[in-house]
Amino acid sequence: MIKNLKNVKVIGTGSYLPPDVLTNNDLEKMVDTNDEWIITRTGIKERRIVRNNEITSDISAKAALRALEDAKLRPKELELIIVATNSPDMIFPATTCLVQDKIKAINAATFDLQAGCSGFIYGMITAWQFIVSGFYNNALVIGAETLSKFVDWTDRNTCVLFGDGAGAVVLKADKTEGILSGYLKGDGSGADLIKIPAGASKIPASHETVEQRLHYVKMKGNEVFKYAVKYMKRSTIKALEKCHLSVTDVDCLIPHQANIRIISVVAKVLGIEKDKVYINIDKYGNTSAASVVIALDEAVRQGNIQNGDIVVLTAFGAGLTYGSVVFRWNK
Repeated sequence: MIKNLKNVKVIGTGSYLPPDVLTNNDLEKMVDTNDEWIITRTGIKERRIVRNNEITSDISAKAALRALEDAKLRPKELELIIVATNSPDMIFPATTCLVQDKIKAINAATFDLQAGCSGFIYGMITAWQFIVSGFYNNALVIGAETLSKFVDWTDRNTCVLFGDGAGAVVLKADKTEGILSGYLKGDGSGADLIKIPAGASKIPASHETVEQRLHYVKMKGNEVFKYAVKYMKRSTIKALEKCHLSVTDVDCLIPHQANIRIISVVAKVLGIEKDKVYINIDKYGNTSAASVVIALDEAVRQGNIQNGDIVVLTAFGAGLTYGSVVFRWNK
């Protein structure tokens, strides 16, 4: 089996951001906050919000089609689709099945993956393993969120953070070098730090859960900050070590866009120069599982990533989960 392992590379990227913008000034009219407070503590100036009739599978499909177009691959040629999301259309069926139907990828296997804000990286590494082993030849990995539907717009500590959006990559077996390594880890002892308490088997939906606003995101921000820095540093170093690289080899670091202070501290403790760290949190806020792939697509299309560059994606999220993936951009 080892002799049959293949190189796997990214052959296409795509993203979709809803057109409606919610600025910090807009939020000032909704909760007790202000633009300066939000920017100072988070780095966010605005975020995108889906319309009432727009759902996660919709924006996933739009990002997917853009990635497929970039990859010059037809939907019916796809063999696997993974959607990483924390805001699915329904508990079941999987959002991926609905995406498959919308893009007419009639020959693909499909499943959802939930790993908090680390979801896309978990999905990318999972798809990589399917391809590198020879089980599939290609895969579409999507990170998508409509977290605005799960945000308590009366809670100023969380409602300022999140935005909606979707991104996607197409992976394919290839002769040239692509994905070099990955590292994934979980820490379930921190499961209480970021959660939506009600609506599933532990606390089923009821009049009481609605009245108590238990169907919205709850987060212990100060504790999350400490874990995020610790774990994104750890996973980045571990992933680089696995492919015999160091932080000095990194040309572009794309961290989860959770908070500008977290991003700044992670870059500092890793010793990576600011000009090598891609940041777009000011425009989109925290798009959870979609954040690193939206940033990747944007960085590629803006020319921030060139052929031969070593790129690292790293994220941390609810679970707790964390992970990094290292690849050489070779398109």
